Amino acid sequence: MTPATAFCSLLAPIFKRYVNLKRTLGRRFAEPTRTLQSLDRFLHDESHRYPDLNANAFRAWRQTQEGLASGTRRDRMMDIYRFCLYRRRTEPRSFLPDPDTFPQRHQPLIPYIFSEAEVARLLRAASSLTRPPSSPLRPEVIRLAIVLLFTTGIRRGELLRLRLSDYNRQDSTLLIRESKFHKSRLLPINGGIAGEIESYLRARKRHRLPVSADAAFIWNSVQGGRAYNGPGLQMCLRPLLRQCGILTSKGKLPRIHDARHSFAVNALLRWYRIGADVDAKLPLLATYMGHCSAASTHYYLHFIEPLRSAASKRFDSCYGNLVAPFQTGKGGGR
Repeated sequence: MTPATAFCSLLAPIFKRYVNLKRTLGRRFAEPTRTLQSLDRFLHDESHRYPDLNANAFRAWRQTQEGLASGTRRDRMMDIYRFCLYRRRTEPRSFLPDPDTFPQRHQPLIPYIFSEAEVARLLRAASSLTRPPSSPLRPEVIRLAIVLLFTTGIRRGELLRLRLSDYNRQDSTLLIRESKFHKSRLLPINGGIAGEIESYLRARKRHRLPVSADAAFIWNSVQGGRAYNGPGLQMCLRPLLRQCGILTSKGKLPRIHDARHSFAVNALLRWYRIGADVDAKLPLLATYMGHCSAASTHYYLHFIEPLRSAASKRFDSCYGNLVAPFQTGKGGGR
């Protein structure tokens, strides 16, 4: 247990066992650990006089979270609730909060699903970016970031952690190292994506920029040759989104993470259009996106147009002859 995950209250041994269990199962467990540490410090504070976690202690700790958004407070309370469930396995009489009393969740954000035409506009806009002396490769870097986000569906962090050695020219694959759940995976890429990467690598050589194995893929000269960070990449994409007139229904700019949603929806749409067995394909999509199961992938599969029309057309071609039109009797009776 590192100092960053140390506990000091009387419940410290149980907190430690619980966190270690979750990490052994492959979870980073960073946010829940910080929540448990917050509760641990609260219980350890002598001014509160709560030697154990009970209803009064939990209620008092809740009051320290009032400045946070309701969804964040609920998430933290659920972290404590799950810890209490774990504790009850060995201490059946220990305290268990009632989740029905927790704040309601935020209304979930509705992702923006990019069309292929919009992605094409973004690519053209990226290619026409200026080349300031401090960033001579900006058009190629931002174009490649867009290509990889929309054609592989990788997470923003996975993109920014890519190193040149993660690209295998011979096998046409990208290695995504220990991402969520400590899982690494190989992503096969098609010839078009490989061609974009090769063009980018040639541009790096022409400008005599680092091409060593450990050099960042999404290279940022301003950061001394390190990869872009998340906010930095977002700042580069926002002007392109405005230039291309791509806004959400509320008039806001889409997020980088919306590219991952778009990748999943557009993959599903392509399968419907070519008549593929979608149910058989979903586990492949889940693996490609780095999910533990297809159930996690369903979160990204939004039933929008034109996916709705494609699914309806598929249903009609398979079962349309079995569905008889509804007929009313005389006088409108059944």
